[in-house]
Amino acid sequence: MTFRYGLDRMDLDIVNGIADGSIKAELCAEAIARINQSRSNVEVMASSDKAIYGINTGFGPLCDTQISPAETALLQKNLLITHAVGVGEPIAKAISKLMLITKVHALSQGYSGVRLEVVERMLKFIELDLIPVVPEQGSVGASGDLAPLSHLFLPLLGEGEFWQGKGCISAAEALAQHGLAPIELQAKEGLGLINGTQFILSHAITALTKMRYLLDLADVAGAMSIEGMQGSGSPFRPELHQIRAFAGNIEVAARMRRLFKDSENMASHTGCARVQDPYSLRCIPQVHGASRNAYNHLKELAEIEMNSVTDNPIVISSEEAISGGGFHGQPLAMVLDYTSIAAAELGNISDRRCYLLLEGLHGLPRLLTKAGGLNSGMMIPQYVTAALVTENKSLCFPPSADSVPTSMGQEDHVSMGSISGRKLNQILGNLEKILAIELMYAAQAIEFRRPNKCSDLVEHNFALIRSKVAKLEEDRLLKPDIDAMIKLVTSQAFSVSFALN
Repeated sequence: MTFRYGLDRMDLDIVNGIADGSIKAELCAEAIARINQSRSNVEVMASSDKAIYGINTGFGPLCDTQISPAETALLQKNLLITHAVGVGEPIAKAISKLMLITKVHALSQGYSGVRLEVVERMLKFIELDLIPVVPEQGSVGASGDLAPLSHLFLPLLGEGEFWQGKGCISAAEALAQHGLAPIELQAKEGLGLINGTQFILSHAITALTKMRYLLDLADVAGAMSIEGMQGSGSPFRPELHQIRAFAGNIEVAARMRRLFKDSENMASHTGCARVQDPYSLRCIPQVHGASRNAYNHLKELAEIEMNSVTDNPIVISSEEAISGGGFHGQPLAMVLDYTSIAAAELGNISDRRCYLLLEGLHGLPRLLTKAGGLNSGMMIPQYVTAALVTENKSLCFPPSADSVPTSMGQEDHVSMGSISGRKLNQILGNLEKILAIELMYAAQAIEFRRPNKCSDLVEHNFALIRSKVAKLEEDRLLKPDIDAMIKLVTSQAFSVSFALN
């Protein structure tokens, strides 16, 4: 397929496909016409005596200061230079690329007034893999992601840096290498470029892409832990979830039933004396399901944002540009914070299952070793999950609940959504490590249920673990095992997607 910027609907799979090159994207004639018409409207207003914010006035608290046509180009250049004040480590190159892609889509809808030349240069950057270096800190998430977007577009002026391998190259040098001259921005263009939520949005896209896999993997880890504990399959029966019909709960319960299908191990203890399992086993549909519901909400809102125009003002005609708050990050900030809690809870319940597996219950040896005393077995990796869970809890404070006035009070309520997006990705990084350790524990527990076999899906993932991490017989250095497990998780090597019938 070929995606048409400014016209077609972007979603999570499409934006990732454009980013990895599997989906072609282009500016078609209709989008070009929209861009050119919007630009023509701006040029009419820029030469007008009427003060129109962002086109022939200053910005923020200087919105009542009118700028002459002769000063317009300098104003736009100064805007980018003065707002490029980000600090900290650079964000991942992949996130910067997502920022470029989503910004092109927004500008191509024809409400921003930038010239076609500017949009085409951004597309040239994507084509040549000239991805700007953007610091991670400095956006308050209202008036747009001003600082990071300024860094993203400094290279248009020949300023700033591009990624080159694992290092950086000055934009001026890179442009010269490709025979590209710096662009002189015109009326409205600087504001059109740096107003927007693309930093917040691109962090949301990155988190959604990772979390989609981790939600599925959490179900697999939970199923393997239940197999290891010889827990009950009753809490996953459809009758229980049809009468409390949350979509996430229903999906997780169905996935668990499929993960237990034709399991000899589950059948081996049918009718045992155990009445019920601890919550971390029997409440998997409710807890994992709630996290899925949060994921689905974030995905819904992020896909709305992907197809939105979020700069300011919005050019309606040659006589009207509406100044509003379309750049405000609150719609994403709040759900990013909620999804951070959802991701942290996946780790929280996973850690509890790790602890259960160590207690020596229901036929399992304490610490998952038959040689306890001289050997510590699997005792200490759970310390790591406990530490990571607590770190995630500390990251769950919602930045969107806070606001610090900026711009001399003109921008007196801000979203802090950029922090929300960054923290969600930190939590997901910790969750990968927690699930890696649970999967290692679950595989060790399943060893003590042999010769019983589990379902085909569980056995497939068990074999993958054993291809990298051997059964623990006596104490050995576990750090290489944990690292190998983390690599399996981060490379998305586990089989987690399957038909439910």
